[in-house]
Amino acid sequence: MYVVCKDHVELAIDMFVDEFEEAPDVVDLEHTKFIDWEPPVKCQECDREARFLVV
Repeated sequence: MYVVCKDHVELAIDMFVDEFEEAPDVVDLEHTKFIDWEPPVKCQECDREARFLVV
């Protein structure tokens, strides 16, 4: 699972495919809310706002 900004979404997809050898689902955190989980505020790769969840 990767939580990243718009600039790092392609990198996260590549890392997911390398690790799991299948295509991930990409969730836009701006339009999705979770009941039991609050996503990180910042991108895993930089200090920008996290926008996508790659799972």
